[in-house]
Amino acid sequence: MKVLMVLTSHDKLGNTGKKTGFWLEEFAAPYYVFLDAGLEVALASPQGGQPPCDPASEEPDAQTNDTARFHRDAQAQRRLADTLRLSDVQPAAFDAIFYPGGHGPLWDLAQDAQSLALAEAFWAAGKPLGAVCHAPGALCGAKKPDGSPLVQGKRVTGFTNSEEKAVGLTDVVPFRVEDALKQAGGQFEHTKDWGEFTLVDGHLVTGQNPASSAAAAQEILKLLNR
Repeated sequence: MKVLMVLTSHDKLGNTGKKTGFWLEEFAAPYYVFLDAGLEVALASPQGGQPPCDPASEEPDAQTNDTARFHRDAQAQRRLADTLRLSDVQPAAFDAIFYPGGHGPLWDLAQDAQSLALAEAFWAAGKPLGAVCHAPGALCGAKKPDGSPLVQGKRVTGFTNSEEKAVGLTDVVPFRVEDALKQAGGQFEHTKDWGEFTLVDGHLVTGQNPASSAAAAQEILKLLNR
């Protein structure tokens, strides 16, 4: 089986002059869950090539066993440096799709027509669709075949308003994930800030924050193995 991981190409944290991108743990943890399960993993981004990694996710206090493994894994680093362009992706070639978070997706993937079309294609085909932390916000513009929002009526989670406030970016982000999911009709649920929390509703899997990354990927595996 083959899973597609979609990463952001956006590296500017609003007008702060700081950098953003994808969150390393949210890529590394699911990547190794999929790889260790024997899945073939393909990586893609809107612009292709090397997606930007949020510098904050490289700080010592953000490191995990999975990020350490990634830093030792030259093959994974080469693959990350050469992601496919979303425009070159054929959804029929994949069995599942997974979106790592980081703040970057709020600026590009949430508005990217090709990313939204991919999410819609996987949903319509009944294939597992996963997103963690900020990435569920990138699904808010996606539609079901009947034209209703993809997340409408679905139990979903993602980076909470209180977590966004805690990192001091409430007034920097283009929208708050919790608010956007609710506005799109999602039934938003969460646990305490920074706690592990994952929801599965049909073939949609969402995780609240970085700590939920591996668990969300494990839920994708369960759906694939049904």
